[in-house]
Amino acid sequence: MTTLILMGIPVLVILWVILAYNGLVAWRNKVKNAWAQIDVQLKRRHDLIPNLVETVKGYAKHEQETLEKVIQARNSAMQAQSPKEIGEAENILSGTLKSLFALSESYPDLKANQSFLQLQEELTATENKISFSRQFYNDTVMKFNTMIQVFPKNIIANLFKFTEKEFFEVELEAERQPVAVKF
Repeated sequence: MTTLILMGIPVLVILWVILAYNGLVAWRNKVKNAWAQIDVQLKRRHDLIPNLVETVKGYAKHEQETLEKVIQARNSAMQAQSPKEIGEAENILSGTLKSLFALSESYPDLKANQSFLQLQEELTATENKISFSRQFYNDTVMKFNTMIQVFPKNIIANLFKFTEKEFFEVELEAERQPVAVKF
């Protein structure tokens, strides 16, 4: 009987290691998937912006500086790599988009243009999807990071080199404040 118990303990430990490892791999893949969902929505956002800018160009020819800032912010956002860089670039892009929509208030014909309204609606829906995707990503990262930090799974995480993932965060305090629209 003692022999069976002594043989059973290593088997249980091995089974636990396998289950812990597989659980960590599953959550690491969930984090990757959550990030991919953000990436899909950001791609959609980046694809909509040139159409929106072109629509506004026809109505607001002398507002070239605002349009150039939007395009520059879009290009910067597309080149960002890490979650931190992407978060910062996307926050800047959000600010420039708000100024673009504020600009539309000065042009009643633009506000009534069906193409502009449709693009604005699609971009608003995409912004909502981005927000939900960011929240889902951060929730998944929190769960994964917790799993690799708590005992005894932290032993397996350290052994197999699982590392913490970055949250998608707003870095600058100014970006947390509501945008002031002035004419």
